[in-house]
Amino acid sequence: MSYANLTLDLRSYDRETRRHHHDYHQLVLPVAGELEMSIAGREGQVASTRAAIVAAGEDHAFASSSDNRFIVADIPQALAPELERLPAFIPLDAALSQYVAFLQTELERAPAASHGRRQMLLLLIQLLTERYGADLRIDRRVQAARAWIDGHLDVSLTLEQLAGIAHLSARRLSALFKDCFGMTPQQYQLERRMQEAWALLETSDLSVQRIAERVGYGNLAAFSDRFRRHFGKSPRQVRH
Repeated sequence: MSYANLTLDLRSYDRETRRHHHDYHQLVLPVAGELEMSIAGREGQVASTRAAIVAAGEDHAFASSSDNRFIVADIPQALAPELERLPAFIPLDAALSQYVAFLQTELERAPAASHGRRQMLLLLIQLLTERYGADLRIDRRVQAARAWIDGHLDVSLTLEQLAGIAHLSARRLSALFKDCFGMTPQQYQLERRMQEAWALLETSDLSVQRIAERVGYGNLAAFSDRFRRHFGKSPRQVRH
């Protein structure tokens, strides 16, 4: 599943118990009714102020005995590696519940629209990790390296230079980063650059050349080639 296949929509489930797994993360957020779920052997219910997170690759089953409706987000694993470290079932506080209601309104208002949904979903992921980030126990030096990457997508930096920012050796930074996020710093930077490029193509009037520069590519041909290999589409195909 690529970033291009990220989905956010409203779904209902029937009484039949289904069991499967998939190579992307999934969020199940309550709108109406209840859903019994088993996620990697953990039993729980999505209802009212309780949501579920299914990490990529985890076996899960679900069934409902009543009318129901849920917001379901299918999220590429590389887009939010932190989700696999969060609890399978999470309570929704007032702020999260309010945001779920906002998502419901947006999905009902324009069920076929894709504009802005990636941004809405990224904010939801941010809210979840802020609430449950203590469970991630991410090394502050790794956090510093990731924050630098996030804030400087237009800058090319060697692993050794990034390790200096984190006050770690290059080998240690790579090992810790991969343990926390499931990818190397270089892979994370590439993923973030491609995410940003896709979002800018959808939501801004910037030229493709300018977008390439915003994500660290001075050469338009090199950017277009990398983008096409990452998503299976050219930047101009996404824009049109």
